Amino acid sequence: MTLRKWFYLFWTTLFIGAISALVIGIILQTNDQQFSFLNGSAVGYNIVTMLLGGATISVLSQMGFFAYLIIRFIAIGIVRSKWVWDVLQIVLVIIALIDLVYLRDANAQESWLSYTTLPLMMLIVGLGISYWKVKLTNRNGFIPTLFFMIVVTAIEAVPALRLDTAASTIFMMVPLIASNAWQILILSKVLKTNKEPI
Repeated sequence: MTLRKWFYLFWTTLFIGAISALVIGIILQTNDQQFSFLNGSAVGYNIVTMLLGGATISVLSQMGFFAYLIIRFIAIGIVRSKWVWDVLQIVLVIIALIDLVYLRDANAQESWLSYTTLPLMMLIVGLGISYWKVKLTNRNGFIPTLFFMIVVTAIEAVPALRLDTAASTIFMMVPLIASNAWQILILSKVLKTNKEPI
């Protein structure tokens, strides 16, 4: 990874995060007149703050991505068996999906079934991105991509999940998932390899 490649990854991810936040923010504002990002009421103000919010979310996504790469590198050094590492990642994916329902439901008055939508959507998107990653690289990329798209995204989304409102969750999750998907899919192209680098 050279500085030039990192700059490309950084700026394209920033752009994707900002634009996806703007698009979902406008959709949310159109459907819910009470929705405003950072309590702004003026349209121009909201557009600028949505772009900045999306850019900030994309930076959070990038920090999570590089933290994952480092942790994965260390874990592979400790756990020598690829099979054991894959099983551990699958177990953590299952735990993360269950926690997205259980931890949010713990203090809620609603039924736990209402909290299954987000984990199911994350699982569907994660499986789709993982399948796409396999097409771009090889079958070894499926489990790491699924782990990153579900577990790391869930950790990065904690600030929005704490608010426990649908609008804030959607506003953060869309650019976060878009940024994470972009980074994981483009990495092999940036590094110019058809092997699974992560």
